[in-house]
Amino acid sequence: MSAARSKARTRAFQILFEADHRNVDPLTVLADWVSRAREPKPDEGTPQVGEYTMELVEGYVEHARRIDDLISQYAVGWTLDRMPIVDRNVLRLGAYELIWEDGVPDAVVLDEAVEIAKEFSTDDSPAFVNGLLARFLELKPSIRR
Repeated sequence: MSAARSKARTRAFQILFEADHRNVDPLTVLADWVSRAREPKPDEGTPQVGEYTMELVEGYVEHARRIDDLISQYAVGWTLDRMPIVDRNVLRLGAYELIWEDGVPDAVVLDEAVEIAKEFSTDDSPAFVNGLLARFLELKPSIRR
């Protein structure tokens, strides 16, 4: 798994997280990030937004309703609203990439989602994220129909 792809996933997660936290459209946050990165003299900490980050955010937005329905349906004991914001957005990104991005091996998607959960969420989150995404992997053929 490439470092560039890992960074792109983390950026996409951060954009989804920010959009969710601010209650705005992820494409608005994506546009903000892109314009800040392209300023003549961007701030030191301004993250660059690569092609794959844009693909992931746009892909999630395209399938957002279906993804949120799936998470709601299969996250036993959790409603989408009550789920930790980090977990919800790691799952959104992972579900999109797992189900609709054919160029990435499924195992890589699961590993990367678990890594993001480890870095940004609670001790229980990696197992929760892995379990739910593994369930989506089993259901992938029927979900894509």
